[in-house]
Amino acid sequence: MWNKINTGFKNTAGYFTDELKIILHDAGAVLIFIIAMIIYPLFYSTAYQNETIRDNPMAVVDLDHSALSRQLSRMVDACEQLKVTCKPGSLKEAEQLFYDGSIRGIMLIPADFEKDILKGQQTRVTVYCDASYFLLYKQVYSGAIYSSGTFGAGIEIKKMLAEGKNISQAIDQQDPLKVKSYNLYNPSGGYSNFVMPGIILVILQQTLLIGIGLLGGTTRERNRFHHHRGPVALPGGSAAAVLGKSGAYLLIYLFNSLYAMLLVPRWFSFPDQSGFLPTIILLIPFILSTSFLGLSVSVLFKRRVNSLLFMVFLSPCILFLTGLSWPASSIPPVLYSLAHIFPSTLMVPAYLKLRIYGAGLSSLSFEWGWMLVQMAVYFILACFAYKLARIRFDRENAAKITEEFSVNIEREE
Repeated sequence: MWNKINTGFKNTAGYFTDELKIILHDAGAVLIFIIAMIIYPLFYSTAYQNETIRDNPMAVVDLDHSALSRQLSRMVDACEQLKVTCKPGSLKEAEQLFYDGSIRGIMLIPADFEKDILKGQQTRVTVYCDASYFLLYKQVYSGAIYSSGTFGAGIEIKKMLAEGKNISQAIDQQDPLKVKSYNLYNPSGGYSNFVMPGIILVILQQTLLIGIGLLGGTTRERNRFHHHRGPVALPGGSAAAVLGKSGAYLLIYLFNSLYAMLLVPRWFSFPDQSGFLPTIILLIPFILSTSFLGLSVSVLFKRRVNSLLFMVFLSPCILFLTGLSWPASSIPPVLYSLAHIFPSTLMVPAYLKLRIYGAGLSSLSFEWGWMLVQMAVYFILACFAYKLARIRFDRENAAKITEEFSVNIEREE
């Protein structure tokens, strides 16, 4: 028994070292497994480094030309979201600037603006902003509402002061119900803090799947089932091959994770409410599940390019189904259930709870438990897929040998 266990460990270690050698001698694998994992997190984090969109160019069409209208225009220019870059003489002129892309929004101050305010009558300010681009729309709209709201509150307070109320009474009466809002887990409201932690996980998963598929396609292209172990041999069985190969991927991606989840967040000041050790505990079943899934699928690819086309096609779908770009609660239940085929669907919310929300590992028992189940299922699937692939290869190889033997006999005759 101990001899069998010792032999199994040796075979697994052999597959482990062989797979590392294969990866390091394959330029495409090095590009996907190592270089892409260095470039992608750095590139995306740099692109989103500004976090929020500020100083959006705004046009103010002032048809009143009064002291109060100029004050409102200055207040719009003073808020961080907007910057008044021009004051066209008409709405038509501002509309043309908007279509040319010179401005992001328009504020129209009507004629008799000051006169209506002094009479105590309600007046209106019209804001035009592009709702087809939600990030810009949010900034332009919120900046215009904040500026006009502050301006209106000032008018009300001045009116109550003129009626004989003191400043405290005027402020309390103008805003009897004060609301204090706190941006939990993302104080700046930045896009980078919101999207990058999840994107890094999707990058980890997709590069690993693409790389494993690339190596699987290479094996089929070179017409051998396992490098450096003979054309039909699979020492130790499929379990040893799957464990050995996955161990190599785990080693590489633990180093990748150290860079992508520890160094990059520190460089770009992403929220981090947990240590790296709990993250590693969460990452191990995620990486192994992804490795087993990749090995299960890799036997289907006949060429290297097939894996690239298939996995790159899946990448935007997987990103969407994680709940980052669209809330998971709003995704159709059937579609979201199918999304749990991919380990990232469980890993992304668990990782956000751990690193962003500051939850402990005990709060992640549901996700971690299901990831262990997923890991076990994909391990069995990978072993089964490798066993079938070996049988298929034996048949193909036997057919080729028979064909070559027949051709040689015909030539001799």
